[in-house]
Amino acid sequence: MFRTALRNVLAHKARLLMTVLAVMLGVAFVSGTLVFTNSLSTALQNSSAKGFDQVDVAVRPEGREDTGDTIGKTPELTQALLDRSARVPGAASAFGVVRGFTALADKDGKLIGGGFQSEGGNYWGTKDPRYPLVSGHAPSGKGEVLIDSETAKRAGYKVGDRVRMSVDGPVLTPTVAGIFTTDDGNVAAGGSLTLFDTATAQQLFGKPGTYDEIDVTAAAGTSQTALKAALDRALPRDTVETTTGQQLADDQAEIIASSMSGMKQGLLVFAGIALFVGTFIIANTFTMLVAQRTKELALLRAVGASRRQVTRSVLVEAFVVGAVAGVAGLVAGIGIGAGLKALMGTLGATVPDGPLVVSPGTVATALVVGVVVTMLAAWLPGRRAAKIPPVAAMSSVHAKATTKSLVLRNTIGALFSAAGVAVVLAATTMQGSDGQAPMGFGAVLLIIGVFVLTPLLSRPLIAAAAPVLRAFGVSGRLARQNSVRNPRRTAATASALMIGLTLITGMTVMAGSLQTSIDKMASAAIRADYVVSMANGNELSPDVERTLKKTDGVTLTSPLRNAPSRIDGQTEYLTGVNGAAIGELTDLTVEEGSFTVGGDRVVVDDETAKAHDWSAGSHFTVHYEDGKAQQLTVAGVYQGNDMIHGIMLDTARLAPHQRDAADMQVMVKTADGASGAVKDRLEKALGANPAIKVQDKKDISNEIAKMFTLMLNMLYGLLAMAVIVAVLGVINTLAMSVFERSQEIGMLRAIGLERTGIKRMVRLESLVISLFGGVLGIGLGVFFGWAAGELLGTRMPTYELVLPWGRMAVFLLLAGVVGVLAALWPARRAARLNMLQAIKSE
Repeated sequence: MFRTALRNVLAHKARLLMTVLAVMLGVAFVSGTLVFTNSLSTALQNSSAKGFDQVDVAVRPEGREDTGDTIGKTPELTQALLDRSARVPGAASAFGVVRGFTALADKDGKLIGGGFQSEGGNYWGTKDPRYPLVSGHAPSGKGEVLIDSETAKRAGYKVGDRVRMSVDGPVLTPTVAGIFTTDDGNVAAGGSLTLFDTATAQQLFGKPGTYDEIDVTAAAGTSQTALKAALDRALPRDTVETTTGQQLADDQAEIIASSMSGMKQGLLVFAGIALFVGTFIIANTFTMLVAQRTKELALLRAVGASRRQVTRSVLVEAFVVGAVAGVAGLVAGIGIGAGLKALMGTLGATVPDGPLVVSPGTVATALVVGVVVTMLAAWLPGRRAAKIPPVAAMSSVHAKATTKSLVLRNTIGALFSAAGVAVVLAATTMQGSDGQAPMGFGAVLLIIGVFVLTPLLSRPLIAAAAPVLRAFGVSGRLARQNSVRNPRRTAATASALMIGLTLITGMTVMAGSLQTSIDKMASAAIRADYVVSMANGNELSPDVERTLKKTDGVTLTSPLRNAPSRIDGQTEYLTGVNGAAIGELTDLTVEEGSFTVGGDRVVVDDETAKAHDWSAGSHFTVHYEDGKAQQLTVAGVYQGNDMIHGIMLDTARLAPHQRDAADMQVMVKTADGASGAVKDRLEKALGANPAIKVQDKKDISNEIAKMFTLMLNMLYGLLAMAVIVAVLGVINTLAMSVFERSQEIGMLRAIGLERTGIKRMVRLESLVISLFGGVLGIGLGVFFGWAAGELLGTRMPTYELVLPWGRMAVFLLLAGVVGVLAALWPARRAARLNMLQAIKSE
């Protein structure tokens, strides 16, 4: 039986290749994902570890928790602490570290590094071991700066050039004193790092005479642990904490691994989808292979083979196919991993250099997935074939499914579908994240149910295409009959395409609806013409609002200033605004009371009011960050959203209690409204600062939408893998169908049907099956998109379902194109059959 199974595998090389390809693509995606994420994670960890080579022990401020009704203040690392650290026994040297956001512009004035990746720091002395100089010299004063070599290369800067930058203040134009190399992770990810001398960095980052961290190096013969113990004895434990360099590296590696796990899981989900689709194709292939060898298997049973041996022979074939596909998929996956790493570079996401990491786990996973998936898919066809009595198999009375089996299948499919719809609908009535898991479970049930019901659905839906197919004469009628001749095979082929289009359509519906909702939110919540903020999301200096207020054409301004406080023993963030102007700059729905901000009168969003059981007229006591208490009155409750929410009070009341006042945003109303000229005027008034963004409502909406668009494009690319697997399935099904119908095709040729008619018949059959899968996929995708939107609408009041009719038409057209392309080889093969040999074939 083993030799028979191997002979059967090698006897049909074309079918073997198609099956191997279907499995290989899924395995390649899994192994490629593991290779890519492991390689990227290892490269980032190695790069990060190098960054701690010069640190044996780091001294940091002890974090203070909120206690009672006061807000804790982080202790400062002073020069005295630095000097004391340097004198600790076992310490060779100590240097202070200063960090802060520094916006560096390229030669076109555009921000380098996307805001949050643009950082600044200090260069210690005349030769800082952390940052080896490639050229130039150490910086001195505000007029000189160092930039990292990667940024210099990308922006085209060299020593002696003047650069534009900002550090939470006016624009600076220092000279590049030198260029250095670094293993900083932000730089590796495409950001920038600029360094000033220590005194200048402290002044620019608002930390005169203090440091963010003190790094201590150990003397020869002193371990990191011994140095840490000595520092713990010498330094005040209530204000500072110490960590070894090794621990810092380990913590950073854990953070990188954790951040990479999200990417890995996301990619593996789509690899799983590709494998899920491939499973249908493999099951379909083995079902046809077994059906074509029914008489052969019957003869084996007649000469003494048991049912178990027949099943085993099919599973041996599956094992061989799965092993070959697993090895091929692993090799292809290594190529995919290398390709993804190179692709990140072309997209501008710089990653540290490092080798491709092919771990033993990746190899084992590829082989196990390839073999297990294939054997699971082949088990049912093999078991079904083994149960057929030899006499029945030889006389082909087994060929058609019994009415009982069809009724059972349809009943199971209807129950799964009904349960799936019920669970999804129930999930839409839940709140936010509570409904995510039930909705996912319901979606899986519904997809399984529709898959089981697909043979039943195929007849009416394909029959609907009959009028169109009649226009193609005999070829069209034959194509329709062939499509419904074997509903199970048609269903398995169409389902592969259905799953891919379900996901693509569902995400497209979600993305389009979210874009519309974001536009509505921006236009509904904000009356201001412009919103000014920092590029990295950090706080703005209050000078920004004062400058804007003096600019020609500006009629109203208001900051949005966050400040911590204690209310009812809990930390709550207050939002300081210009009470006289905020009503004109926003357009928020007031649920009760009035939108009046001034003196001790505040407005509160509905969620906060509900949490504290407040209503219009309620009084509460707030404890500011300086520890002082005050009673405030709720003038009104408004409907908050993702852009504007919280407790709003007048900045005149808030400012006296703040240590370091800073604004998150500034809203601006102008006499001329939003226009390119007005925006240029505001940017010029702020000194064309690369750190500051001036955005109108459309800019805000587009910025948020960019994230969804980028995510959607990535998902389209990932789902293309599932569609490719589905195309292989259609090709495989048609090719095997042509083989099955060789005698029939020979007879058609003998009675006068030309080769072009045969080709047209096969192509139309493929087109009908693909469009059937496309219609089911788009229908399910719209349903899931609607359901997910209903769940999202509980958190986004402006959510509105938008059906992208144009894109859905394109998806259906693509399904048709898939069908036409998939039929090219099978149609050509059918047309080239020798009619006499075909008629004689069995």
